Amino acid sequence: MTKRPRRNHSPAFKAKVALAAIKGEKTMVELAQQFDVHPNQIKQWKDQLQASAADVFDDGRKETTEPVVDVKNLHAKIGELTLENDFLAGALGRAGLLSGKR
Repeated sequence: MTKRPRRNHSPAFKAKVALAAIKGEKTMVELAQQFDVHPNQIKQWKDQLQASAADVFDDGRKETTEPVVDVKNLHAKIGELTLENDFLAGALGRAGLLSGKR
């Protein structure tokens, strides 16, 4: 038995086959013979089409919720880090390890 090379089907072909399967006018075996595709592949395309059918009517707006930023806590953290930097710069300056401010 010879293996045929791997085929890549276009999205339009997949949609056509999946829609034919959804219509139900022919059995999977008949569709497989008509389109020369394995019945399992037709079932997968049909399932994909049904799963993503709602995306067709999506108007493009995404409902993303941005994380809530607590500005008060961020300002407190900035102040704390600034205080630590100033303290360490002073300590290193007194110890002679810091030659100059950057």
